[in-house]
Amino acid sequence: MKRVIFDHCTPKPLRGHLAGYEIRTCFEEGWAVLHNGELLAAADAAQFDIFITADKNLRYQQNLGSRRVAIIELPTNRLVLMESLVPAIQRALASATPGSYQSVQFP
Repeated sequence: MKRVIFDHCTPKPLRGHLAGYEIRTCFEEGWAVLHNGELLAAADAAQFDIFITADKNLRYQQNLGSRRVAIIELPTNRLVLMESLVPAIQRALASATPGSYQSVQFP
């Protein structure tokens, strides 16, 4: 089972739409004070497979090539808007490979 970590900005209720994954939040891991590079390093060290974020600047702020964790970028952190994206998020999760970066877009 793939291990998924939600960034601070990813709404926790989204996990109810993503069955079949072990999903944790940064807060549940005790990483509330970690941001960006530190957070990605912690996710790598804890052997998470996928990091889900709505931070659109992450790919520009960090050297992602050295990471094992796959990153999925969401277009919003508003759950009501995100629910229409669940099929696309599920496809991104299924196709994520170590170190990959995917951006989910509104149709």
